[in-house]
Amino acid sequence: MNKKLIYKLTGTALCLALGLLLPILFHSLGAGTAFLPMHIPVLLCGLIFGGPFGAVCGLILPLLSSMLTQMPPLYPVAVAMTFELCTYGALTGLFYQRLKWNVYPALIGSMLGGRAVSGIANAILMGAAGKPYGFTTFLTASFVTALPGILIQLLLIPVLILALQKSNLVRR
Repeated sequence: MNKKLIYKLTGTALCLALGLLLPILFHSLGAGTAFLPMHIPVLLCGLIFGGPFGAVCGLILPLLSSMLTQMPPLYPVAVAMTFELCTYGALTGLFYQRLKWNVYPALIGSMLGGRAVSGIANAILMGAAGKPYGFTTFLTASFVTALPGILIQLLLIPVLILALQKSNLVRR
């Protein structure tokens, strides 16, 4: 195995660990769901290590967290989050690493794409469970309730990426 792959696999594992720990920390402070703590490591993983690694991180994290901590509940929340976070990881890597977009457009584009996928997944899963999931519910859950987390992501992630680049811990 080459050094570059080992670096990316190790970094992805670190993002997974962070994705398990951050929600526990946020929930212990009473600030869990609205701050979207599981999203941050997945977005960082895609930005730093690329789309395939970000996608795998997003695919594994909600299910692993649900199995280990019962947060989020497996069905339908963790299943829907799997699609959403996988999309975040894949798109941040695609936009930032492959297409060389600046961090803000890459972040915003992936956040919009992930939320669209989340809406579709929730509509399908909630429909299969016989529960209503309309456009108003989607907008409320994806944008209104999530607004504090969205703001944290837009403020924190670019600063972290810049700091990691300036310290030569990561390169684009």
